Amino acid sequence: MVERTTTIVTMTATQDKSSKYRPLLEQRPPFIPEPAEVMTGLVEVPPGGPGLPPHRHSGPVFGYVLEGEIIFELEGEPERVIKAGEAFWEPGGDVIHYQDGNNLADAWSRFVVVMLCVPGQPMLTVVDADELESRRDRRAPRPR
Repeated sequence: MVERTTTIVTMTATQDKSSKYRPLLEQRPPFIPEPAEVMTGLVEVPPGGPGLPPHRHSGPVFGYVLEGEIIFELEGEPERVIKAGEAFWEPGGDVIHYQDGNNLADAWSRFVVVMLCVPGQPMLTVVDADELESRRDRRAPRPR
């Protein structure tokens, strides 16, 4: 864990109007592309939407769910549900991101992502069926 000091400046003398800081996620990514470009985006998934097809990113991605719930699955990890108010990350590089669909059938899910990308490369590359098949053994067992 990285040691941090956070200073919040209070703009008024009354405590009830002071800013507050709450860490949501601390993670040391396995690599940061050199050079790196940072992109911040909003992803909106309609009710029951499957999200993007299996893909990978050129660098690490950090996210925060604003509304709803997403089904999140990375290569080698079981799928899990991430709910509004929770943060997530993925290492990027060679790791396949299998799922980011909406877990809710009756409401939109929205999340913010911050991506550290390699300049000049797509921030997202869809993985083809042949590669998915060749790496099938790296995917965690699926719930039944």
